[in-house]
Amino acid sequence: MRVAVIGSALFGFRQPFAGGMEAHTWELVTGLRSLGHRVTVWAGPGSDARLGARPLWDGRLRLSDDARRDVSMTPETQLIEHMAYQRTMVRLIRDPEIDVVHLNCVHALPVSMSGALDLPVTATLHSPPTPWLELAYGAAREDGAAPRTVAVSSTLADQWGRATGLRPAVILNGVDVDRWRPGPGDGGFAVWTGRIVPEKAPHLAIDAARLAGVPLVLAGPAHDRAYFDEFVAPRLGSGITYVGHLRQKALARLVGRASVALVTPAWEEPFGLVVAEAMACGTPVAGVMRGALPELVTPQAGALADADPQSLAEAVHRAVRCDRSAVRRYAVQRFDKRIMVQAYETLLHDAVADRAAPRGRVHPEAVPRLPAAPEQEGAA
Repeated sequence: MRVAVIGSALFGFRQPFAGGMEAHTWELVTGLRSLGHRVTVWAGPGSDARLGARPLWDGRLRLSDDARRDVSMTPETQLIEHMAYQRTMVRLIRDPEIDVVHLNCVHALPVSMSGALDLPVTATLHSPPTPWLELAYGAAREDGAAPRTVAVSSTLADQWGRATGLRPAVILNGVDVDRWRPGPGDGGFAVWTGRIVPEKAPHLAIDAARLAGVPLVLAGPAHDRAYFDEFVAPRLGSGITYVGHLRQKALARLVGRASVALVTPAWEEPFGLVVAEAMACGTPVAGVMRGALPELVTPQAGALADADPQSLAEAVHRAVRCDRSAVRRYAVQRFDKRIMVQAYETLLHDAVADRAAPRGRVHPEAVPRLPAAPEQEGAA
């Protein structure tokens, strides 16, 4: 198939990845290409040349001084995203070399314009309903022009179903288990990885690690510098270390040496790619019971807690007792990238073969069921 994947307009796809959605897009594009499909990916500036990404925009915002002085001036990032996605969708309307378009972004405009394409359109839901996205999908569904949707977790699919009436199929995010290899877990420390932003709450991980008496290493981009300076930086030291934004190889090595990975969402986490990455390294997860984590973290692979430091500290002590080889097996069975890519291939094939089918949902038979969670091998 000839597939166009529409990614993030603000971030390029290159290591170290800006976040989980960028990492997911990389794995999806490279996985589909490995199966012989011709995939064109549209992304933000600065993408890795090996991905052959077409830029959604060139990194510049061309506005006159008069426009910038206007009292109704919209924030620049919003202008950039709007114009980038609009231009790309218009280009696709005129592109005869595409069989199917896949939306792998969290902006409403491509959803709103998808009905104008004389092409089948599929989309991955990566976030809970936001005002613009909910309105876009709701309107597209009413017009019979909504993309065929998949959600990255059952929790997220249920949220979207309640909000819009969509019935997305579920394809769990996957990781390359050949790169996220089992580690020895001999470092004697806990690890926290991800974007350093309030909704990921690394400050909670720091407080819990201190109560648990375990050193903690944090890694990830400080996307919200004000939050980092107020809530993270003052907590560093005395066994709490921040090592910056690491490339995947170094990050996998760090996670593999950790005794436990802390995952601390302060919002309804749609998936949590760091969960799959840690488990693929054999590192059990001590996580907060929010969003999709209850469907990902089982007693054989970690422990869940309430969103308070003491409860999470107790979960750390439970999680470290998990058998690392069992954690790794669980990750391979549920989160192997190959399972994810094969499911997306089926989704895209179905969309191309059945363009006349009603849009706005993926029929359950269109996407293969992923393996159920393996039988627990003993509570931890």
